[in-house]
Amino acid sequence: MDRDVQFIGQSGAFLDAVERASRAAPMRRPVLVIGERGTGKELVAERLHRLSPRWGEPLVTLNCAALPETLIEAELFGHEAGAFTGATRARTGRFEEADKGTLFLDELATLSMGAQERLLRAVEYGEVTRIGSSRPIRVDVRIVAATNEDLPRMAEQGRFRADLLDRLSFEVITLPPLRVREGDIHVLADHFGRRMATELDWEVWPGFSDAALRALEEHQWPGNVRELRNVIERAVYRWDDWTRPVGHIQFDPFESPWKPLPMPRQEGESAPAPVPAQAARTDFDSVADLRAAVDAHEKAIVEHHLGRNRYNQRQTAKALGLTYDQLRHCMKKHGLGERGAG
Repeated sequence: MDRDVQFIGQSGAFLDAVERASRAAPMRRPVLVIGERGTGKELVAERLHRLSPRWGEPLVTLNCAALPETLIEAELFGHEAGAFTGATRARTGRFEEADKGTLFLDELATLSMGAQERLLRAVEYGEVTRIGSSRPIRVDVRIVAATNEDLPRMAEQGRFRADLLDRLSFEVITLPPLRVREGDIHVLADHFGRRMATELDWEVWPGFSDAALRALEEHQWPGNVRELRNVIERAVYRWDDWTRPVGHIQFDPFESPWKPLPMPRQEGESAPAPVPAQAARTDFDSVADLRAAVDAHEKAIVEHHLGRNRYNQRQTAKALGLTYDQLRHCMKKHGLGERGAG
């Protein structure tokens, strides 16, 4: 689990999910944690374990998507020596390792139907049987499972066992994506920024410019908190003047004018499907004051390039095709001071 990430946030949706996890923690029943990638499903599993009477026992994690289908059952339930090719000695499975503790099954939806059937038996009877053995082993394991899939829909389609879903869904905790967690982007950005500044031995934490904060708010964060942490740490690491607010955010680390060109297609190879152009963000129908709209757009462009060039005004002027005096006039017009956007 990623122990560098903590439960940080103040939005109602986030706090409700944390409270539900805290209430479910003392129970012995299974819990399903649902959420997009990067929302903190692993952290919820750890909270469920640490706040339970099992906190002193093992917390065992298995990423079900990280193993091929042929090995997942052996990993879960163990095997005896000679049970299959390559099984030179017996080994315990994750269920036995987690006895008296908690077993966290990440990416649950990737389990094969065969593994689901054996998992159902383990949940119902508290017994597992190693591959190659006929002797069941009693285990006392609390199961926490996580996925970003729609399990009820998968069950309707016959891709996930409905009876297993019934047994695992005593409590279902759905984590909100970062884009709906009102106010949490600034809180998390400040936390990750301060931590990175400390790692870099900065004397003070200057915060972010207004333009950078707006860019963080407008981003959709498909990778949620994990993506935010990477973006913030990269921005602080690349910012070499701790006396000024961090003014440039690069969301895509692969963005570069020198990106390699795609390989030419071989003869007979079909062309890739065209990528539709993104719709412009501006709602032109809402523009009632053309001059104000143009000025706001001009200000946003200048703010962006100032941040990208670390507030080096001569480099910014060159990037925008302006003289130094023209840039200074533009900054004064829009109230953009020496230390970033106002």
